[in-house]
Amino acid sequence: MRLGLVGDVHAEDERLAATLVALRQAKVDLVLCTGDVVDGYGDVDRACALLEEQRVLTVRGNHDRWIREDARRDLPNAHRMTRLAPPSIGFLKDLPVTRAVDVPGGGVLHLCHGVGADDMKELTAADQGYALASSEELMKLLFDPRIRFMVGGHTHVPMVRELKRAEGLPSLVVVNPGTLFREDEPGYFVLDTQESRVETYRLGERLTVVPVSRAVL
Repeated sequence: MRLGLVGDVHAEDERLAATLVALRQAKVDLVLCTGDVVDGYGDVDRACALLEEQRVLTVRGNHDRWIREDARRDLPNAHRMTRLAPPSIGFLKDLPVTRAVDVPGGGVLHLCHGVGADDMKELTAADQGYALASSEELMKLLFDPRIRFMVGGHTHVPMVRELKRAEGLPSLVVVNPGTLFREDEPGYFVLDTQESRVETYRLGERLTVVPVSRAVL
């Protein structure tokens, strides 16, 4: 299974459109998105429409939760529900907190925004020891050996790391595809679950796709 992984969108409709075209050309089986669809410079109605039309499996980010609660609307480039098109409102209200995707050959991919059901929890490459053990949501995932991959966002920093489980159990591979937000090096990932490979791409000037790296897990 080849999966296109899209990080936090933040209304970047043009970058989202370019990414979805590139992923279609790459013949991925499914596209996943870590949420935060709203609050940004672009056209959030078009971003919602693209995600829905292209059947992108999307979860709710903290910004998507805040707009529903009418909270933190003093943030730069924040949107309001009352100014969105009705289809966008329906799309945002229907976003789940997490999604589970069955991986061919056995196992599950857990899609979320932060870590598990906590949309504000950050997981970085530098986190070790207590920073990992104190995360209740992460421990839930680690203690469930069926979960082979966790795809999350929130930090806007691309990351791939392997978290070891007890001897004899498969590791948990954590993947963060970053973001499409123009101020934070927009890009996306392709995850090949059969080959255990992650391909990293960036969106350059004029929305050109720039291959960055290919890593075997």
